[in-house]
Amino acid sequence: MLFGEGRRPAARRQETNEDENPDAWHNGCPAATRDKGVPVRFPLNNTFIFLFGALGGMLFGFDTGIISGASPLIESDFQLNAAQTGFITSSVLIGSMIGALTIGGLSDKYGRKKLLIVSSLLFLVGSALSATATGFVWMVAARILLGLAVGAASALTPAYLAELAPKERRGSLSTLFQLMVTLGILLAYLSNLGFLDRDLLGWDDWRWMLASALIPSALLLLGGLLLPESPRYLVKQGDMRNAFKVLQLIRKDMDAAEVTAELDEIERVASSERAQRQGGVKELFTTARPAIIAAVGIMLFQQLVGINSVIYFLPQVFIKGFGFPESQAIWVSVGIGVVNFLSTIVATLFMDRFNRKTVLVFGSVVMAVSLVALALLNFLGDVSNAAVPTMVLIAVYILGFAVSWGPLAWVMIGEIFPLSVRGIGTSIGSAANWIGNFVVSQFFLMLLAAFGNNVGGPFAIFAVFAVLSIPFVLRFVPETKGKSLEQIEAELVGRGASK
Repeated sequence: MLFGEGRRPAARRQETNEDENPDAWHNGCPAATRDKGVPVRFPLNNTFIFLFGALGGMLFGFDTGIISGASPLIESDFQLNAAQTGFITSSVLIGSMIGALTIGGLSDKYGRKKLLIVSSLLFLVGSALSATATGFVWMVAARILLGLAVGAASALTPAYLAELAPKERRGSLSTLFQLMVTLGILLAYLSNLGFLDRDLLGWDDWRWMLASALIPSALLLLGGLLLPESPRYLVKQGDMRNAFKVLQLIRKDMDAAEVTAELDEIERVASSERAQRQGGVKELFTTARPAIIAAVGIMLFQQLVGINSVIYFLPQVFIKGFGFPESQAIWVSVGIGVVNFLSTIVATLFMDRFNRKTVLVFGSVVMAVSLVALALLNFLGDVSNAAVPTMVLIAVYILGFAVSWGPLAWVMIGEIFPLSVRGIGTSIGSAANWIGNFVVSQFFLMLLAAFGNNVGGPFAIFAVFAVLSIPFVLRFVPETKGKSLEQIEAELVGRGASK
């Protein structure tokens, strides 16, 4: 069955004119499936909804990881200098910042579902253009277009998953986004390996690497067409009828009375915001100010601890720092990608058992200790014998990140903003992430060169940020575990109004 057995109380049926078509609330009948925001033609289970809802994360990770193996080949084929190659890598971040900043307001106006479809189309076009690029300018333009899609997905998906998930499982279900990011990175590394030195059908290997992104892009488009709209967005638009049906679809373990109670809470908060005419930039920097501080700080620290230096440049670290050949360096990336993916699975299984702040502090401590050990090993030890210990310590660092800051940063920016500004708020948080990402990616190789290709230098700097993240979490990050989005909103708005 597509929807639950029970009916809403008579009063609510009258409000929404349900009695004009009483069967439309039950069992996925044809009348119900024609309404906007509701899946069509066949029943969808929660696994499908949440996995396909998180596919934006897979493309985020895939397009982040694929360039690490393709960029040396593109550099050779197009005869680029190091600055041009670096700009091809970082140009996606320019588009990502723009996409993240612009998508939030659009999703608040037009809905999460429609903008996910737009993002998937951008992924398809950007992937095709990058795979067929004939020179530097074409490649940069394609990467910027891909960046628009990546930035949009990074802002849309956490808010969408948070608004669908029940409060008891919101952490683990929202962590699916980061799990799909890590899966995308791992698949990108495997794609790099699979196509390396195989010029199939007369096409260069790097073109096949970049073209392989078309497959998950098409899956995201399919998912976007089938997924339901967020029930909280529907309530905000006054579409109570479809909001109720979507909630019944995704709350199969709840009866109609429990679904109605959840819908009433969402409606109460949305009505209060409408009455106070909230939802603009003014609210972001007044009542929602604690959420902005927390979101921007979380996202900046997530990047400044250096994670994407590993994702983007790990092969170059082992090529330049330890003299590895390219194929062996990519294998190291695959191994680290496996650790990243498996650690995020662990985070998904245990995310809702521990307080969010406790997990963040734990991750910061693990990262700080492993990064300090990495720096000391490479500064004080014999670099020629440091390759294997460096791999182990990077794996420990990845473990600490993947069970804490990796998933929780995306979970929390989808949780902490009021409904009226959730789209634009997650956009600002996501944009902060891309700004931090841009800074790290632009300066990592420069730092590595400044320290004579000794990886201890950059990792020592990342260790400082890992330590600084601890007092930030303790002071500015709210605890959100086990609370409804409306409870979190009331607490944060109260803190903002009191300042």
